[in-house]
Amino acid sequence: MKKIRKSKRDQQESFFGWLMCSPVLLLLLVFVILPLVLGSYWSMTNKRLISPLPTEYVGLDNYKRVLSLKVILIQPQLDAAGQFETNETGQVLYPRVRDVIRSNSEYHSFRPYKEFDIFGNHYGLIAKDPEFYTSLVNTTLYVVIIVPLILVISLLLAVLVNQKIFGISFFRTVYFIPSITMISVTSVVWIFLFNPSVGLINLILRTVSFGYLGSSQWLQSTDTALFSIILYTIWQASGLFMVIFLGGLQDIPQDIYEAAQIDGANPFQTLIHITIPKLRNTIIYVVITSSILGFRLFTQVDVMTKGGPQNSTLTLILHIVNEGFRNQKIGYASAISIVFFLFVLALTFIQRSLMKSESEME
Repeated sequence: MKKIRKSKRDQQESFFGWLMCSPVLLLLLVFVILPLVLGSYWSMTNKRLISPLPTEYVGLDNYKRVLSLKVILIQPQLDAAGQFETNETGQVLYPRVRDVIRSNSEYHSFRPYKEFDIFGNHYGLIAKDPEFYTSLVNTTLYVVIIVPLILVISLLLAVLVNQKIFGISFFRTVYFIPSITMISVTSVVWIFLFNPSVGLINLILRTVSFGYLGSSQWLQSTDTALFSIILYTIWQASGLFMVIFLGGLQDIPQDIYEAAQIDGANPFQTLIHITIPKLRNTIIYVVITSSILGFRLFTQVDVMTKGGPQNSTLTLILHIVNEGFRNQKIGYASAISIVFFLFVLALTFIQRSLMKSESEME
């Protein structure tokens, strides 16, 4: 078979093409591929950040610690007569999960995570790293809530600022500014806004409710801390996705809207039957991007709550930083990072398969 030789012009174009791509490829190599390779290697060692001891290969021990999760049946406490002990309200008493772990040598490397009742039986979830599962649940819950809220709010903002009225550029700028302001700076501002005694948010709630509301602890309560982070993120990130939606809106031909107006379609029908279908590819991009950014949640939590109270705002990235840099367990933090990477990668593929683009549907 005769080998096809490239012309001199094709060779020059190929050379300059690779030359133009080289800065991006170099950045990908240094900041993505190399850390991934090193992290994969370190995840199978006991490497520490600062230690005089040599790094040793430990195989899959770090991964076993990350993924170790067991369900144990907890038997009720018995009194001297062999009957179930009950409290004043008649509820059966159970020993603490921690005591069950101490009494069974098989579970000595585990710690309590959760307790729950199913079909009249009391169970305990124990894990070698319960903080990992706490951070995984917190981060997943955060993403599940934040993605649809940002999607809807940023789309509505884009529709509003897409109107041809006087001064609309001012509102576009105002909505977009939080997205380009340093998160660490705005997080400090929102700490003052969430202050339970003198914060502006509680002050407004007390004023509009005539004193019935406005006593929330916000960042200091396990019930509202994660919601407070979500509220801040909506304010901070909606402007960025608003601009993305705005670009998509301006690509939609105006003839379609004029035809719909002639046919008597109201603004809501136009939004549902024209705008949203035409923004399908943009919506897919926003959903996937906001999900990935949501799983990367770190800075605002580190500044505003440090993962507290009682780990109610602990996230995966914060847990990795705590283990790798604050506890100096680089090997174990690398194992968490690899598990986290595979989890987000699998989720992204699932999202991509469920949400087909407009070109794929044709």
